[in-house]
Amino acid sequence: MPNSVVAPTPTENFVGPVLTVQGLSKTYGKLQALHNVNLEIEPGEIFALLGVNGAGKTTMIECICGLQAHFEGQISVAGFDVRKEYARARQITGLVPQELNFDGFFRSLETVSSQGGYFGLRQPDQKARALMKRLSLEGKEKDNTRNLSGGMKRRLMIAKALMHDPALLFLDEPTAGVDVELRDDLWEYVRELRGNGTTIVLTTHYLEEAEKLADRIGIINRGRLLLVERRDHLMDKFGRKRVTLRTAQPLPKHLSRELRIYQWEEGQENEYHFHFRRDETEPTLPRLFELLGQYGVSITDVETRQSRLEDIFRELLQSDDETTS
Repeated sequence: MPNSVVAPTPTENFVGPVLTVQGLSKTYGKLQALHNVNLEIEPGEIFALLGVNGAGKTTMIECICGLQAHFEGQISVAGFDVRKEYARARQITGLVPQELNFDGFFRSLETVSSQGGYFGLRQPDQKARALMKRLSLEGKEKDNTRNLSGGMKRRLMIAKALMHDPALLFLDEPTAGVDVELRDDLWEYVRELRGNGTTIVLTTHYLEEAEKLADRIGIINRGRLLLVERRDHLMDKFGRKRVTLRTAQPLPKHLSRELRIYQWEEGQENEYHFHFRRDETEPTLPRLFELLGQYGVSITDVETRQSRLEDIFRELLQSDDETTS
């Protein structure tokens, strides 16, 4: 992307949460899409909302952004009720939905500029050109949107959502179908937006994206918000490290009694897997090496693997499914 920076600035300074969700429930016939969701999001953070398809992520965003008016509970954006004070709440909110929502026969500049017109912007073409340049769409202003690549269309959606300088921006699967290089550029831009004070709510199936970007993470399953944690706290609380030791000789049988305090299993010949919680690895691993040395066990190789957010996510969903089934 070009080095020049054209980043949106929040429209107002907020005291307290920029988003408050209380007791949010939504049903479609007999389907309970959301069940008693409570959430607060602070100004200037990147919040990742994670869940499998059908978990309730998009429904929740639609309720917050005014696309769903019939739900139970209360939602306010910067103190404005999204139903009673829709216009004020919508002025503060930007949305990049999963699905493309522009006319394929419009030119790119017209598509972005017209969004500014909805919010009363003067000279929207100037703002639209600046955003398109920042999102590597310079030179595409006169192209019909149907002729753009998938990645360009996704960037055009982001430019469109930023036209009115929203203080709260929802990115619903923003890098779906985007190549790796462009994904890195978009990540950089998201950080730039946050650094400028914009609050961002991100949904993604690329868990690496959430792991790299998010300050806090929420996990939703079957319409219920299972947990909300700071990313680093989540990784420390649920993260695991697997340490694989290869030894010159099998472990003595009488050593098994000493190893009861460890979670471990045998692998291939003279290979042993030890599992540690992320926050306890440092104090216990040296003791393990010392113990093996006391019994004359020679270690020939050590391999470690740290659990990723994806591992934690799968484990939490599996546990929840087993509990509720």
